[in-house]
Amino acid sequence: MKPTRMFLLLVIVTSIALLKGTTGAAARDPQPATPTIATVVDRDISSVEKLCTEVADAMPEDKFSFTPESLNIPGSELKGVRTFAVQVKHVATSNYYLWSPLTGEKLPEGLGDDGNGPTNLRTKAEIIKFLKDSFALGHRAAATLTAENILQNPGNSKSTRLRLAEFAVAHAYDHYGQMVVYLRMNGIVPPASR
Repeated sequence: MKPTRMFLLLVIVTSIALLKGTTGAAARDPQPATPTIATVVDRDISSVEKLCTEVADAMPEDKFSFTPESLNIPGSELKGVRTFAVQVKHVATSNYYLWSPLTGEKLPEGLGDDGNGPTNLRTKAEIIKFLKDSFALGHRAAATLTAENILQNPGNSKSTRLRLAEFAVAHAYDHYGQMVVYLRMNGIVPPASR
């Protein structure tokens, strides 16, 4: 076969392989043709949800009461910091407070005023369910966002709908970072780092 024909054959085979690979990747990760505000915010929620739930799941139940205060690190100011369980409940509680105005849904009973979540949730399973349920609310909240309403203040809120939706995401990332440190203090590599 002449070099030119061989080259053309190689180009055709490579092009077909690339097209098949692109089609396969698109089928595995479908994207909306035109992103919307709702889909962009929903993707942000999904990202932090995955990280937070995986980190919560990675901590053994007997370590849910862990707080860095117990390490007695010289010179540290760790007195009264949240336990791991309360960190997780705090993320979920904040999610409810920030996303409920967007959906108009009533807040769950027993959230409390201190941001630490319901005191009756004690087991790992209960706490993780509370976290997952709060992110489910986030997905419903994201679905309400449109170009026409993102700058509106829902209910009695002084914040816009977009600010409430995205602040919950930023807040969850902040506490995710703290939960990662708690895992590492217990010799556990966070799932995202494995």
